[in-house]
Amino acid sequence: MEREIWRPGNMLYPLPAVMVSCQRPGEKPNIITVAWAGTVCSSPAMVSISVRPNRYSYQIIKETGEFVINLTTEKLAYATDYCGVRSGKDVDKFKEMKLTPLESKFVDAPGIAESPVCIECKVKQIVELGSHHMFIADVLGVNVDKALLNQNQKLELSRSMPMVYSHGEYYGLGKKLGTFGYSVKKKERKKRKGQRS
Repeated sequence: MEREIWRPGNMLYPLPAVMVSCQRPGEKPNIITVAWAGTVCSSPAMVSISVRPNRYSYQIIKETGEFVINLTTEKLAYATDYCGVRSGKDVDKFKEMKLTPLESKFVDAPGIAESPVCIECKVKQIVELGSHHMFIADVLGVNVDKALLNQNQKLELSRSMPMVYSHGEYYGLGKKLGTFGYSVKKKERKKRKGQRS
């Protein structure tokens, strides 16, 4: 297999394309689309988003210290793209994209009602990295669409048809290939069966 070496770049794809909502007191809520988002800790639950300081939402998040990460779906692809290329200084993105502000329980910023999962976050630290500054935040609560819960109250996010971002393009996730730990489960069952016989 022939290979090439490229200059350093962000090639960790695909990524979640999330819509991050924020709001200053007394002002209209805003949405920014973020691909640089991720989990940084499971206990306590913490996430990060990286935002360019010149973006309209950056100052809102910095001043209020809170935001909501809204997961996206194939149905939200157009709105997700629009909220990433239009500035909240110029347009009301909720209004333009016919999205519904969803009251949050733990922060003042609203979630997006059309999103399957809204993650309410409180900024813990801002790390100035270069082109982007990283907001590291505690997860205070998660608002989930009940229609995505199965009979055991387990979230089946795949039913929402989630979307990812890969090098300037949006994709649906496609078919499931396995579940966490499936690579060893069959071997362990065989081993236990062999020990019993």
